[in-house]
Amino acid sequence: MKPSKTYSWVVVGLLWGVALLNYMDRQMLSTMKPAMQHDITELQSATNFGYLMAIFLWIYGCMSPVSGIIADKFNRKWLIVGSLFVWSGVTFTMGYARTFNELYWLRAIMGVSEALYIPAGLSLIADYHQHKTRSLAVGIHMTGFYLGQAIGGFGATVAASYSWQATFHSFGMIGIVYACALMIGLKEYRKKEMVPATQPATPGVSFLKGLVPLFSNMAFWVILFYFAVPSLPGWATKNWLPTLFAGNLNIPMSEAGPLSTITIASSSFLGVITGGILSDKWIQKNIRGRVYTSAIGIALTIPALLLLGSGHTLIHIVGAALCFGFGYGMFDANNMPILCQFVPARSRATAYGMMNMVGVFSGAFITNLLGKSTDGGHLGRDFAMLAVIVLVALVVQLYFLRPKENDLAE
Repeated sequence: MKPSKTYSWVVVGLLWGVALLNYMDRQMLSTMKPAMQHDITELQSATNFGYLMAIFLWIYGCMSPVSGIIADKFNRKWLIVGSLFVWSGVTFTMGYARTFNELYWLRAIMGVSEALYIPAGLSLIADYHQHKTRSLAVGIHMTGFYLGQAIGGFGATVAASYSWQATFHSFGMIGIVYACALMIGLKEYRKKEMVPATQPATPGVSFLKGLVPLFSNMAFWVILFYFAVPSLPGWATKNWLPTLFAGNLNIPMSEAGPLSTITIASSSFLGVITGGILSDKWIQKNIRGRVYTSAIGIALTIPALLLLGSGHTLIHIVGAALCFGFGYGMFDANNMPILCQFVPARSRATAYGMMNMVGVFSGAFITNLLGKSTDGGHLGRDFAMLAVIVLVALVVQLYFLRPKENDLAE
């Protein structure tokens, strides 16, 4: 039976909570260093702390395509519940860590468990919202990531009031309890023609064999490219925008950090909602409506990057950040819906896992590159230079992505 419209939105709400916890638990460590380094002296070294942050990204990126393949073969409900339970358990256990090595391995396990969520969650939403609401549903879900990232930034505030151990315990326990609630509330999407979701879809068939039709799809390679390129400035703003604000506006980091974070988070929130609504309406009149909506979002980031790199007044910098966040939100809301126009349901989690991998690796690359730019005093210039390659991605997207239907059949 076709799921009710009400329950389709219940799924979005339930997974919104998972998305929030996904980013909250990974982000909070970045602000906890001052509180933790008194007990774990290795964290006084910025190099060691960098290793701790990098292991998550590399494992998360490598695991993303694997997690997509798993999500396409097995029951996504239990994959989501299991991954949430494990990474929440890791967060809880980090409160008992006493050495750097313990934190390092726990962070590695978190990279594996968190990577299992996004391909499964987005493909499940795409199944429940197939036509008029897909982009809006994905966009609402993405706001959970934005809010989770913002809340994770308050980890240091909680740690200052209690302790870093109690902070990890509290945040981890919230996720464990929520995973138990999902066991009851979340349901796997089933279609009449689908193989029962409790079993592997094609027993005995190699996982790698399922990648052949995906890699032979030229549109998928185009999607990988246009997803990876905007991810460069996307990660750049996450990791280096506070530094850029502080340098270009000559303000202390204590002011630049909150100003940049709130600006990007609020504008991205508006962008995903606007991009979702516009895309869902446009697709009813033009089969390329989702592509055009995404292209508008990418186009907005180009002048924003130029102004971020060259502006030196509050109105210029903040205005550029607002424009970037809004445009990136429109782009973010339409990635999975566009993928659904070129990749059948049986392979979507795998495809998004590949996209997630190239996005994360792009983030690792640009984070390292802009670190060198900062040391050389060229952070603003290199931020502006990103506009050039984003323009190339925009042209490639508009020229090559020509879908023939809203939801590609098997």
